[in-house]
Amino acid sequence: MAIITSAGVGSGLDLESIIQATVNAEDLPRVKRFQDTQKRLTVELSGLGAVKSSLSAFQDIIKKLADPDNFSKRTNTITQPASGDVISVSSNATATPGNFNIKVNQLASGSRATTNAAFAAPTDVVSASGGKLTVSAGSKTFDVDIAAGATLEEVRAAINNSADNFGVSVNIINTGGATPEAKLVVTSNVTGAGNDLTITSDTAELDSVSTAAFGGGAGGLAIAVADQAKDAIIEVDGIAITNATNVFKDAVQDLTITATKVSEGTETAKLTVDYDKTGVEDLIESFIEAYNNAVGTIDYHTKVGSSLYGDSAMRGLKNQLTNTLSTLVSGAGGFETLFDVGIGLTKEGTLEKSSLVRSINEALTSNYADVGTLFSGANGVAKAFESLLEIQLESEGSFKFREDSLNKSLKQLENDQASHDYRMTQLEAGLRAKYANLDVLIAQLQSTGSYITQQLASLPGFGGGKK
Repeated sequence: MAIITSAGVGSGLDLESIIQATVNAEDLPRVKRFQDTQKRLTVELSGLGAVKSSLSAFQDIIKKLADPDNFSKRTNTITQPASGDVISVSSNATATPGNFNIKVNQLASGSRATTNAAFAAPTDVVSASGGKLTVSAGSKTFDVDIAAGATLEEVRAAINNSADNFGVSVNIINTGGATPEAKLVVTSNVTGAGNDLTITSDTAELDSVSTAAFGGGAGGLAIAVADQAKDAIIEVDGIAITNATNVFKDAVQDLTITATKVSEGTETAKLTVDYDKTGVEDLIESFIEAYNNAVGTIDYHTKVGSSLYGDSAMRGLKNQLTNTLSTLVSGAGGFETLFDVGIGLTKEGTLEKSSLVRSINEALTSNYADVGTLFSGANGVAKAFESLLEIQLESEGSFKFREDSLNKSLKQLENDQASHDYRMTQLEAGLRAKYANLDVLIAQLQSTGSYITQQLASLPGFGGGKK
C-alpha cells in the first residue's frame, strides 16, 4: 500500500512501521489469494483455449471428410507427344476411369474474307452516300452504319469499334509496288464448318466491302477455300470426332477435351482418368494428424500439474473422441469401421497408418467408392465426428459456456481486488488519523516534560554541581 504521510515526526516514534505492519497483515494474504486465483483461472482459460483450437483444426478436416465431393474427384494424367501439347482435359465426378489415345487431326478455325483490287489506298472513299452493313457468322450478327463519304480505313474502324461486334476484326494490308492496293481483310472467330463470315449491305455502293452484292451475285469480299471456317477433328482410340469448336464436351462421356495443337504424323496424347486416390489418401492422413493433435493437446493439459488436471469434462471429451473412432458404418461394402481401411490405434490412444488389415492405398484401389461412403456417407465416421464437434464448439456449446464462466470469474476477481484496495486505503487512512492524534499527544507531553525539567533545573537545590 502507498504511504500517504510520514507518521511519528512529532513524537519521534516509528509509527510508519506500525501502520505499514498493520496494513500488510490485512492486505498481503488477501493479495496473494487474488494472485493465485487469477493465475489459476488464466491458466485454465489458456488450457481450454488450446484444446478448443486443436478441436477446431480437427473440425476443419472433418468437414472435408464429410463432404462427398472430396471422394468424387478424378485425376487426369496426360502424356503429351514429343512434338508438344496437343490437348488439355477436365473431368467431372461421374467420369469413368480409363485410358485413351487421342490424336488431333484439325483445329477449328474461323473464316477470313479479303477484298479484290478495288482500292489503291486506305483513304479511298468506299461510299459517297453511306449505308448499313450487316455482319454475320453462324448464329451471330450485328449492323454497322457507314457514313457518307467514309473511307476504307473508316469502314475498318466502324466495324472494329462496334459495341455489338461478336468477334470480327478488320485490317488493311497495303501491297505497295508499282500498282499498290489496299486490301480489306475481315476475320471472324466463329469456328465450325458452315459458319463462314457474310457481310451484306442495303446499298450497291457498299458492294465492294460485302461478300454478296446488293443486287445479287458476288461482292467485293471473297473467302478462299483455305480460309473457310472449319470444324475441329480429333480421334479417340481411332474413332473420329468432329466439333464446331476446339472444346469437345462429352466426346468421351463426362470429359471435356480441348484440342490445342494438331498432332504430328501418328503421334497421340495418352490420357489416363482415375479416381483421385492421392488426394483422398492425403485427406485421411490429415485426419490422423489432426485427431492425434487434438487428443495429444487434451492429454498435455490434463496431466498432473497442468491447467486442466482432474477435469472430468476433458476426460469425458477424450472418451467421446475415442468411442467415435469405432463408429459402425453400414452400406460401405466390406468396410464397417475406419480400422478396415488402413488406420490403426496405438496403445497411447493415437491413430496411425496401418497395413494390418490393408493399407489405405489398397482400400482405395480396391473399393474407392466404399471408402467414400465409410467417411462421408449419411452414417459415416466423419458425420459422427461432425456431430460431436458441433456440440462442443457451437456458439452455445460447452466450450463457450466454460470460457464465459471463467471470464466472468476473472471479471469478478478484478472487482473484488478493486474493492479490497479501497478497503485497504480506508484502513490506512483511519490508522493515520488515529496515530496522528497519538503523535500530537505524545509530542505535547514531551514538550511539557521538557518545560517542567527546565523549570525544576532553575530551582535552588536542583541545579547541577552545587553542594
